Amino acid sequence: MAPELSSNWKKLQATLQREAKDKPERKRKEIPTERQRNTNAAKRRRLDSKPFKSVRSPALQLKKKINMGSAYSAEASETPEPELEEDEPEDAPKDAPSASLALWAEDNDISAKDLVEAYSGGLKDMTIKGTKPDKINGGLSRDVEIGKYVGIDCEMVGVGGEEDRSVLARVSIVNFHGTQVYDSFVKPKEFVTDWRTHVSGVSTKNMATARDFEQVQEEVAAILKGRIIVGHAIKNDLAAMMLGHPKRDIRDTSRYSGFRKYSAGRTPSLRKLAKEILGVDIQKGEHSSVEDARATMLLFRRHKSGFDVEHAARYPPQASTGSSKVKPKPKKKKKVKR
Repeated sequence: MAPELSSNWKKLQATLQREAKDKPERKRKEIPTERQRNTNAAKRRRLDSKPFKSVRSPALQLKKKINMGSAYSAEASETPEPELEEDEPEDAPKDAPSASLALWAEDNDISAKDLVEAYSGGLKDMTIKGTKPDKINGGLSRDVEIGKYVGIDCEMVGVGGEEDRSVLARVSIVNFHGTQVYDSFVKPKEFVTDWRTHVSGVSTKNMATARDFEQVQEEVAAILKGRIIVGHAIKNDLAAMMLGHPKRDIRDTSRYSGFRKYSAGRTPSLRKLAKEILGVDIQKGEHSSVEDARATMLLFRRHKSGFDVEHAARYPPQASTGSSKVKPKPKKKKKVKR
């Protein structure tokens, strides 16, 4: 006679049998229907769970790259965008320099008009700023590579009463890429009768931290030595600093013949050239010698090949004076018969 199963064992067997029957049904219920798969929540979950590629129009790609290069983009989105895998090279820098739109456009052959169109007309700030924040009256920027070319501009104030002579009050220097190399206010050695603040941007409050003339002169001379300097009517700046420089190492945007067409053959102003050629407005109200130096350098960069041709015609290469030059043989003296 078989042993009789206990009541607890029977209950356990009954429970296991019910779970075995219900298990396939639960599996079938967990499979989402077609309608469930097409819900917005399901789509978002699928997109978040795997990477995807984004294909954009050239205009949107241009706008994104401009936003990367500009620290003050007018319409940069607050929401971070996914990295584009198709239109960015593998060796592209992850963090683009915070250059201004004008300098960034110049390096990438993009006109000011294209910049405005990329922002649908919403671009308002077209001032010329450097690749690093400017340090007003910061003196020499130790962490900036100067290079072969430097752009320079000075601000003057009036002395001498009725004579209205001008003396140095500020000096600014930038390198080939427009980055600030040097900037300093200068204490005039004579009594100032007209600060010309509405134009020069210099006032008595700047004199508390201004450097002595001799110090600025020495520091600027060290920067200019052995380099090509770019400026607008640069003879006035050199005269104010009481410095000389070899003429063959000067590139003056006020003397370049290619710019004369913008002023009916006369000497064009820097403001006129910046507006006509670069598409930017400078010298609105108080001047900034840093910005003026950048504008001059941008003009030179835009037409560097023309400057080089004109400079070579004005200052032809000097003839070699090495020891390899063949000396003419001395003429033999004829013997006179007596």
